[in-house]
Amino acid sequence: MKKNTHTYIFIAAIFAAILSVVSCTKPGIIDSDPDHMLEFSNDTVIFDTVFTTIGSTTKQLMIYNRHENTMSIDEIMLAGGETSPYRINLDGVAGTGFSDIEIPPGDSLFMFVRVTLDPSNQNNPLIIEDSLMFFTNGNEQKVKLVSWGQDAHYILADRFVAGLPPYKIIAAENEYTRWQNDKPYVIYGYAVVDSAGILEVDPGVRIHFHSGGGLWVYTGGTIAVNGTIDEPVTFRGDRLEEAYDNLPGQWDRIIINEGPADNVFNNVIIKNAFIGIQAEPLREYTGNTLILNNVKILNINGMGLYTKAYRVRAANSVFGNCGAYSAALTLGGDYDFRHCTFATFYGYNSRSTPALFLNNYAVDTDDNPIPVDLINAYFGNCVIYGNADEELGLDLTELAQSEYQFENCLIKTERNLEIEDRFDLCIANENPYFADSTQNFYPDSTLSSVIDAGSVQVINTSELNITNDIEGFSRTGDEGPDIGAYEFKER
Repeated sequence: MKKNTHTYIFIAAIFAAILSVVSCTKPGIIDSDPDHMLEFSNDTVIFDTVFTTIGSTTKQLMIYNRHENTMSIDEIMLAGGETSPYRINLDGVAGTGFSDIEIPPGDSLFMFVRVTLDPSNQNNPLIIEDSLMFFTNGNEQKVKLVSWGQDAHYILADRFVAGLPPYKIIAAENEYTRWQNDKPYVIYGYAVVDSAGILEVDPGVRIHFHSGGGLWVYTGGTIAVNGTIDEPVTFRGDRLEEAYDNLPGQWDRIIINEGPADNVFNNVIIKNAFIGIQAEPLREYTGNTLILNNVKILNINGMGLYTKAYRVRAANSVFGNCGAYSAALTLGGDYDFRHCTFATFYGYNSRSTPALFLNNYAVDTDDNPIPVDLINAYFGNCVIYGNADEELGLDLTELAQSEYQFENCLIKTERNLEIEDRFDLCIANENPYFADSTQNFYPDSTLSSVIDAGSVQVINTSELNITNDIEGFSRTGDEGPDIGAYEFKER
């Protein structure tokens, strides 16, 4: 009898403990605390299937209630509504939205998301996005939905390192990668050419970046972009709608560090980025050169070309319509630009910076200058123009070498070029009569001051062949070469 009494007491103790645990969770009480949020198995659901014909695929999303009371979701909806290619299924019911969904404490819901696409539809965006919207306790939470909209090469970031953008290595150490012109390349995140890796890009290749994405040629890596006049290589955002055709800031930039070989861009269009090309040594400069031949960098939110202590040889190139500088050549360096056009008429915000900027120092934490030699900065037969009164900025300290020279250039400036010996046969402030101020920076009138105003000597002494202009027309068939990237012709 005594033994049974002990047994009853033990059972009662267990039952009391169970009741105390149960009393901590109250499935009948709705949690209304605005600080309590839902949790999800992923913040982004990526459908990484590339369809070649009409197809669909389904992914799973878990929705968690990590709190002690029941969570009531006021509404779940697709931001795109009925027009969205996505559909959701919750507890066996399909639709585009649900309301008054309860999740008991410590419990979860299974949601299935399905997308159906026709990759042959050329009106599809390259990346199709929508969002699942969750409204709970006055809070709005989102889960991004991402899928590939057309038949293309998709490069999805798979490495996540603190302090770096998400990235994927496309040419590993001692690996050669070639991008052929069969279908577009779409980059979600950053594509990285690693140390001792090589990326070669064929004529006509179209490279598209999603928002925040870019291309990084890391220290020791090499890139060769081999466009032609008839088949240029294009770097741009992934939005194909007409409204985005010339919109700046749609993707991040191309970064190029130091390496054992020159990085070459021939017949290339880079447009609509935050920065066009950023070239700088990550550790120490190794003597390689960035070669830009027949390159257009257009509609950039910040700087078209941004260099730090680098070596650049550029010819027949246009750096146009940038929100800050068309080219900012900083921390010294070694530069040679011939038959280039630096022109900015940026219309998205007011601009207080010049089209072309040279600098030969950094600053320490106390704002003291750290001199860096500007070994050479040569500009021959170039146009430096825009809608500001001063389009040439020279921020140079006498503590470092500052060798620069302008020959037969048209410059929009407040300087008196006639009394400065670093400006030889240059023209100040005369109108080049560009065809337009957004894309076509070629002279479109016989009144243009650039016509026949160049020097043949600039062509004859060039490291790059510039006897023809950016479109392939001869510079030597008339009285003299025209200043800038384009020869004048009737259009």
